[in-house]
Amino acid sequence: MKTKAILASLMIWTCSTGAVLAEAAGPRQIVVTGEARTEVAPDRATITLGVTAEAEEAAIAMRQVSEDMTAVIAGLREAGISAEDMQTQSISIDPVWSARRTSDGREQREITGFVASNTLAVRVRELDNLGPILDRVLAAGANNFRGLSFGVADSAAVIDQIRGDAVRDAIRKARQLAEAAEMELGPVRSITEHGGSGGPRPMKMMEMARSSSMPVEAGSLGFEHSVSVVFDLRVPGLE
Repeated sequence: MKTKAILASLMIWTCSTGAVLAEAAGPRQIVVTGEARTEVAPDRATITLGVTAEAEEAAIAMRQVSEDMTAVIAGLREAGISAEDMQTQSISIDPVWSARRTSDGREQREITGFVASNTLAVRVRELDNLGPILDRVLAAGANNFRGLSFGVADSAAVIDQIRGDAVRDAIRKARQLAEAAEMELGPVRSITEHGGSGGPRPMKMMEMARSSSMPVEAGSLGFEHSVSVVFDLRVPGLE
């Protein structure tokens, strides 16, 4: 009886040890990165422009800037730009420092004037109007361009599309790898988004101010997205 009890204990220990080892080994899995890219035509643009003026007195410089920016905003409204599509970005006034020689030969810095500026961001919803709008603001007194960027109104819809494409790309790759390894692809265990890139594309505008006729080509915007997907792997014929 004692011998049978010992053998039974050994069998129980062996079975339980085997279960622990199987759990420790864990399931066979594969991690695959899926990627997707697309290009879409932009349907809107944002211009960042400004007015700058210099004068001996700060009040005069700021008054000149205010008058010129008022004319620029009026021109934009005449071009069909609504108030909600215009936003002041910054207003500033800075001293102009100059150096002069004193009677004893030393260099002395002093304020000889002031530079005032007012910067405005303008959203253009009709790209066909972009060139004429730029011509209009130049004629109205805008003399400081900070940039131009193109974008799409519904970028979330573009991301939704390529997010699904990225998952499908991961499934395609996983099937290919499982087949090459002579394994069966099991269910998805997890999906992790890595996000993506794309959206407004900035463009410098310094060269644009040289021409009264403003040719602008919007081109296309590139979007991309990636995900990591964890799949189970099964040995063919085994559950």
